[in-house]
Amino acid sequence: MTTLTVLIIVVFVVGYMFIALESITKVNKAAIALLMFVACWTLFMVNPGIYLPGLTGNALTNAVNAAIEHHLGSTSTTLFFLMGAMTIVEIVDQNGGFNWVQTRMSTKSKRSLLWKIAFMTFFLSAILDNLTSTIVMIMILRKLVHDHKDRLIYASLVIIAANSGGAFSPIGDITTIMLWNKGVITALGVISEIFIPSVISLLIPMLILQRQLKGELKQESSQPYDIRDGEVHEFTSSERKIIFIIGVGGLMFVPVFKSITHLPPFVGILLVLGVLWTVTEVFYRKLHRHQKEMTFQKRVSNLLSRIDMSTILFFLGILMAVACLEEIGVLTSMGGALNTIFNKNHYLVTGIIG
Repeated sequence: MTTLTVLIIVVFVVGYMFIALESITKVNKAAIALLMFVACWTLFMVNPGIYLPGLTGNALTNAVNAAIEHHLGSTSTTLFFLMGAMTIVEIVDQNGGFNWVQTRMSTKSKRSLLWKIAFMTFFLSAILDNLTSTIVMIMILRKLVHDHKDRLIYASLVIIAANSGGAFSPIGDITTIMLWNKGVITALGVISEIFIPSVISLLIPMLILQRQLKGELKQESSQPYDIRDGEVHEFTSSERKIIFIIGVGGLMFVPVFKSITHLPPFVGILLVLGVLWTVTEVFYRKLHRHQKEMTFQKRVSNLLSRIDMSTILFFLGILMAVACLEEIGVLTSMGGALNTIFNKNHYLVTGIIG
């Protein structure tokens, strides 16, 4: 292993440590990830001939540029998928689409609510990302559960359900999204292999936690559609339901679209975004005819500024830094070494990496 290779690995490890210590350093992890990306590739360019033997001059420079463009193109498919999915979720949330979910949760029994919350979170997180599913369900819990102790029990199960549900879906977690985008896993394959373990990982804590919940909940809100401050009051319950169905149903349709057209998943996400955007524009156009002085703050063109770009840039930095490690052969060597040590036992290897 050359000195240059060691330096690149050190930069990556130190950068990863700073990302892990974000709460202490108070430096956004996206900034560190971008610095890692640039630093790794800058060191790579000090002597790229080590990793691309047989090339010199312009041929070597062109080969490096081609490698970066290849990795950037591969990374961009994941980033565009994430941006599209995040925008869809934001549209549904800001226009009251998730309020419909709250009405399905209404019940007097604490244990009944536990099961409803758990399975709704489980299947939502298979469609949305884990964090978004958790936020949505916690917001609903705040309206349905008033006792602080009970709310903590429900919230803990929401976290478990979100992680369990996101594991068995190709679009439920950033890891499976990346693997699916690269063609490493198939939608049917990951669902058939992981669904039952995911359900079991949810059922066990559910059975334990339900023993701590007895009796009935306090009186819930009398409004069938409890609207948060800043949401669009003029949309009817039917329009909110349509937004929810198109947004969430569209995310479920993406794997089907990929299997039919054989196009990358991000194309399907952009299709769903385009349809949902068009539908909301039609709804706002109808509102505009009746209330011409309204400022349509929840239109998609205004919601785009709410997308968490720091997350997108974080994944850009991390994935491109990892791509540099791939180019210098570290990932291949590490994978080969682990396979040799553990006699190609993939379960042990993935367990150690995890």
